[in-house]
Amino acid sequence: MGVEGNKQTILSNDQKNTTDKKSNPKLTLLPLIALIFYEVSGGPFGVEDSVKSGGGALLSLLGFLIFPIFWSIPEALITAELATSFPENGGYVIWISSAFGPFWGFQEGFWKWFSGVMDNALYPVLFLDYLKQSLPIFDQLYARIPTLLAITILLTYLNYRGLHIVGFSAVLLASFSLLPFAVMGILSIPKIRPKRWITLDFKKVQWRGYFNSMFWNLNYWDKASTLAGEVENPSRTFPKALYGAVIVVVCSYLIPLLAGTGSLESDSSEWSDGYFAEVGFLIGGSWLKWWIQAAAAMSNLGLFEAEMSSDAFQLLGMSEIGMLPSIFASRSKYGTPTISILCSATGVIFLSWMSFQEILEFLNFLYAIGMLFEFAAFIKLRLKKPDLHRPYKVPLKTFGATMLCVPPATLLVLVMCLASLRTFLVTGGVVALGFCLYPFIIHAKNKNWAHFVSIDDVKLNDCDVEDDENVMRHVADEAGVRLLSDSSSSSSMEKVSEILPEGGENL
Repeated sequence: MGVEGNKQTILSNDQKNTTDKKSNPKLTLLPLIALIFYEVSGGPFGVEDSVKSGGGALLSLLGFLIFPIFWSIPEALITAELATSFPENGGYVIWISSAFGPFWGFQEGFWKWFSGVMDNALYPVLFLDYLKQSLPIFDQLYARIPTLLAITILLTYLNYRGLHIVGFSAVLLASFSLLPFAVMGILSIPKIRPKRWITLDFKKVQWRGYFNSMFWNLNYWDKASTLAGEVENPSRTFPKALYGAVIVVVCSYLIPLLAGTGSLESDSSEWSDGYFAEVGFLIGGSWLKWWIQAAAAMSNLGLFEAEMSSDAFQLLGMSEIGMLPSIFASRSKYGTPTISILCSATGVIFLSWMSFQEILEFLNFLYAIGMLFEFAAFIKLRLKKPDLHRPYKVPLKTFGATMLCVPPATLLVLVMCLASLRTFLVTGGVVALGFCLYPFIIHAKNKNWAHFVSIDDVKLNDCDVEDDENVMRHVADEAGVRLLSDSSSSSSMEKVSEILPEGGENL
């Protein structure tokens, strides 16, 4: 009787979720390009450090020409294949779970969520770094801390109002943020001296800062995969969006750097966070400086919104496969995961007191660990599940796919080796915390301390499951057997119930 009542409640809630999803529009191509752009870049704000740490213009320009070939393009291709094979919220958590089991899927989710929250804590800081150049009061703690809190609360509310609003806003914000740099590029042409592009002072090169700057400004191509369940026709939309975003991101870095370093004689030590506003002043005047500062503010808004959306929907996806309590999958009337958004916002508030460079190095290290697992999952799924339905497939055989992962994996290891002792200690603590959280969640599930998605909820073909950890393993592993339905009207329960068992009929 109790079980039947529980099932009726689940059906009722699932029908409500289906109605909510129908009433909330899916992401289409242009908004998805804008969101990926903001996940990865958001414009040239923050790339100034690459000139300073690179000892001049040459290494900075070469970095943004070469790194995309060895890092951005491979990561985008791998993301396109895996995101279209598993078009569900949760993204890389499902990839890793399917390849290596739920324990490592949970660890991947925890590392990437934590690094994402750390990344999001940068944007209010960057916003105030630009603003304080014209309004020095924001360099004082009594003004800085309340402002950081106010920004976080406001942007969290906007995220709560709906993903389609975030996507549409991202298109407008990207256009506004990039336009002043296009103008700056045109105005700089008469002043450009190509010999300035090859300036390099090896004595000033700071390799740790340089590689961290490059890595941070060109990573997170996989983040949008956590929104795959909210994308209209993901098998077609995702690859196109990733290709478009690669072009936009690379151009958004190279054009301002070519204009600024080629037209000015400024020393590399002057290039720090917020310096593009001064570059705009020297090239076009005070009006261009103010425009760039306004663009920086708008860009950081877009960066924050895109990152929080991905982090929140990742928690929602983990909840839908039983890795987190089901409360994380609860949606507002706008279709957004309320508790997941609040959880991410709380993390941002607690981390925003740290300095830019501290946050940058910590999140890069955690992100690097997660990406190494994603590359390994990409290769293992090619071997373990060659018949997995892949609407988009990287046009390489298994050996070629493996070789595709070698350059970015080498870069990841290099970034990790250059990390400071403090970074090793902090990230080691985060990893240890993740190892402890998993058995705690299994214990909480066994003790019924919270409601989790269970085998009764999803009706997984009446499969026999021995314990709760096996439920998580079964749900996560079976997610890799076939391409889940793209239908926007399918509920989570219907999608999971359609999954075929390992010994089932051929796909």
